[in-house]
Amino acid sequence: MDRRQFLFGAGTLSVMLAARSASADQPARRVLVLVELKGGNDGMNTVVPYADPLYRQFRPGIAVPRERVMQLDEHAGLHDRLEPLMDSWKARELAIVQGVGYPYPNRSHFRSIEIWDTASASNQTLSEGWVSRAFDGIALPAGAGVDAIVADTNALPLTGPGLRTIVMQDAENFLRQAEAMKGMKDPRDGSNPALRHLLEVRHEVNGAAAGLREKLRNGPAPAFTFAPDAGFGHQLDLATRLLLARVPVVAIKVALTGFDTHANQVPTQERLLGVLASGLAVFRKNLIAAGQWNDVVVMTYSEFGRRAHQNASGGTDHGTSAPQFVMGGTVKGGLHGRYPSLADLQDGDLKYTVDFRNVYSALARACWGRPADFGQRPVRPLDLLA
Repeated sequence: MDRRQFLFGAGTLSVMLAARSASADQPARRVLVLVELKGGNDGMNTVVPYADPLYRQFRPGIAVPRERVMQLDEHAGLHDRLEPLMDSWKARELAIVQGVGYPYPNRSHFRSIEIWDTASASNQTLSEGWVSRAFDGIALPAGAGVDAIVADTNALPLTGPGLRTIVMQDAENFLRQAEAMKGMKDPRDGSNPALRHLLEVRHEVNGAAAGLREKLRNGPAPAFTFAPDAGFGHQLDLATRLLLARVPVVAIKVALTGFDTHANQVPTQERLLGVLASGLAVFRKNLIAAGQWNDVVVMTYSEFGRRAHQNASGGTDHGTSAPQFVMGGTVKGGLHGRYPSLADLQDGDLKYTVDFRNVYSALARACWGRPADFGQRPVRPLDLLA
C-alpha cells in the first residue's frame, strides 16, 4: 500500500490517502473543479469554425447549421446547445482555449486519458496524477484530512503522494458509512508492523470521513436546483455542497460520459452539450449566490478531439486537438490560443496549437501558487486568471 489506498464498500466509498497534501503555510487560493468529458468530445462541433468553407465540406451531414452557431468572433462560434454558458461568456468569465493537444498524439481512450491525467509526454508512463504532481516536494503534517474529492470513477488526476483524495460518488452513502465508522476504536497497539500500518491508514480514513460528514451536514443547501438525475447534475450538486460547506480542498472532479460518437453523432452530442452547459450554468449561479464564484475555477477536458472529416456512419472517429473551457469569477474570458487550420491537417487531424500542459501550468500557478511545468521546455503558461 505505498499509495496508502484504502477501500470501503463496493463502488460507494473509495478512500485514497497519501502521505501529504497542501501545506498549511501555502493554502489553496482557488479550488479547481475538473470536468472530464469522457469518450473524446468533438471540438469542431463544440467551438465551430463557421467561417471556414472547409468545415462544411469536411462534414456535409453533421456540420452545425450557421443559424445554430452563436458567434464568438469572425471565425468561430459556440454550438447553440451551449447557450446557458453565454452569461458567463458575456461577463468575461469564460475562457475558451483553442486547439489544445500534445505532440505525437495517441488515439487510444485508455492511453490518451492517462496522458492527460498525469501530464506525461506521449512516450512517458507516469502513475501519479498531475494535480498531485503540482504539490510534489511539500512536506506536510501527518493526520486525518482530505485534499481532493472525486465524484466520478476516475481519480487518476488527483492520485499520488501529493494529495489525500476521497472518491465519493454518493454523498448519502458516504454519510451513512462515515456514521458507522464514527464509533470504531483505534486498535493500533498490535505488534505486527504491517497490520499496524493498515490500522493507522484506517484511523486516518475514519478521521477524514468524520470531519467531512460534519461539514456536509452543517453546510448550506444550493440556492438553485440541478437537473434531477443520477449523473452529471448529481455530481455538480455534490461539488456545490462541498464548496458551500467550505471543505478545504484544492480540487474536486466530476465527469460527463458518452462523447465517443462514432455513429449518429448529432443528437448524442447535442444532448450532452446541453447537459454540460445547463449544469455548469446552475453551478455558477449557486456559487455567485454564495459569494464564492471568485474562489473557484472550472476546467473541462477530454482525452482527445475527433477527426476533421465525418465518417460514413454520421459520426467522427478518434482525433487529436480540441478546445477546453475554463470558467470562474477571476478568469480572463475570451478566446485563447489559435484555432487549428482546417487547410493544414496531419493525417486527417487538426494540429494542436496549445500544449495541454501549458494550461495545467497556468492553473497550478494561479490556483495554488505552484510553479509546476510538467516537463515543458520552454514553459508557456497561458494568461488565464487575474
